[in-house]
Amino acid sequence: MNSDVSGDSAFRRKSTYGSCPENTYAGALSFMRRNYTRHLSGVDVVVSGVPLDLATTFRPGARLGPAAIRAASVQLSELCAFPWGFDPFDELSVIDYGDCWLDVHNPMTISNTIVEHARGILASGAKMLTFGGDHYITYPLLKAHAEKFGRPLSLIHFDAHCDTWPDDNPDSLNHGTMFYKAVKEGLIDPATSVQVGIRTWNDDFMGLHIIDAPWVHAHGAQATLEKILSIVGTRPSYLTFDIDCLDPAFAPGTGTPVAGGLSSAQALHIIRGMQPVNLVGMDIVEVAPPFDQSDITALAAAHIGADLLCVLRNQKCAARKV
Repeated sequence: MNSDVSGDSAFRRKSTYGSCPENTYAGALSFMRRNYTRHLSGVDVVVSGVPLDLATTFRPGARLGPAAIRAASVQLSELCAFPWGFDPFDELSVIDYGDCWLDVHNPMTISNTIVEHARGILASGAKMLTFGGDHYITYPLLKAHAEKFGRPLSLIHFDAHCDTWPDDNPDSLNHGTMFYKAVKEGLIDPATSVQVGIRTWNDDFMGLHIIDAPWVHAHGAQATLEKILSIVGTRPSYLTFDIDCLDPAFAPGTGTPVAGGLSSAQALHIIRGMQPVNLVGMDIVEVAPPFDQSDITALAAAHIGADLLCVLRNQKCAARKV
């Protein structure tokens, strides 16, 4: 603990490691109170937001997602992480980079802006945990990650929708067609990629492995985790979590809710088992706060983000022992 700093540690903490005393109900709302900075030297993970919802096909509002996830994360920085029993920031250097600035009135610039945003961060050697924004943002993020880590990547995709509906317009902004484009462009390898929680129909899933929501409910979270691990192996993998993977009871604040989804407990169990995966990048998308007055959805997203950081902390510690 950096006990010499109390309050507003996102601005006042001198190190990117450790935690400081904060009132959970006050202070600067960075993700889990991490330093707000764009200095990337020595940083392990960069948290940033991409506040876009121009690509939605139903309800808008995801542009407000990054701010809501940050606000919901305050209580997660108060105690050691559960069920891990440690403060991930004692070992993992994490910063909040702020948001990618988008010229939303000039939409044809948006995709390349997101690519450049990611390129600059990845060039430092840091990994990215990105908050959307609608799910379209994953497409330019995949482009930057494939440049950095080599194509094709494996994709671990949590969602109610497969997002592989046909779209051969290179300029379209559509949050239901990104992975059609990603497969066509060789950004992801369908044979080593998996989509979890799917419960909408598509005539062509383009060869990606589907673990639909009924299968998860029938076989359980642990069997789902084991199946994911068997599919992706140790290949460089990008993890994207559309919050509508969760049932609307657990995530009402999203643009395209679908009944019959995963519970928060099921999702967290699976996420907490991701340590064997070679995670090169991660995002959490489609949190739309206007449809959730109780912040249930943002809280679920914040928990998923916090657990992903704990997974990366354990990976860093394990690599150091090798």
